[in-house]
Amino acid sequence: MAFQPQKEITPDELAARLKRGEQVHVLDVREPLEWAEGHIPGAKHIPLGQLLERLAELDPEEEVIVVCRSGGRSSLACELLSERGYRVVNMTGGMLTWQDEVE
Repeated sequence: MAFQPQKEITPDELAARLKRGEQVHVLDVREPLEWAEGHIPGAKHIPLGQLLERLAELDPEEEVIVVCRSGGRSSLACELLSERGYRVVNMTGGMLTWQDEVE
């Protein structure tokens, strides 16, 4: 299979989609302590180290926007998921650049 460049979305684009009320599936792959410090409302939390054993919690038919602290782990998660047929988008810059509300 040929390498496909990752799809990406900026934090501002994601925030705009959420504000419009779009049905967006956000997956946060940070560690539990990072998650507890604040995350995108409605996001699903699966730490990167648990991703492969918890694949059943994700729907391969749904586009999933993957988030981490700075964009590195989410990029890796996107590779792992896209190799398995999931439709994924990496949020660039991660939570460090997220300006919108957190819960």
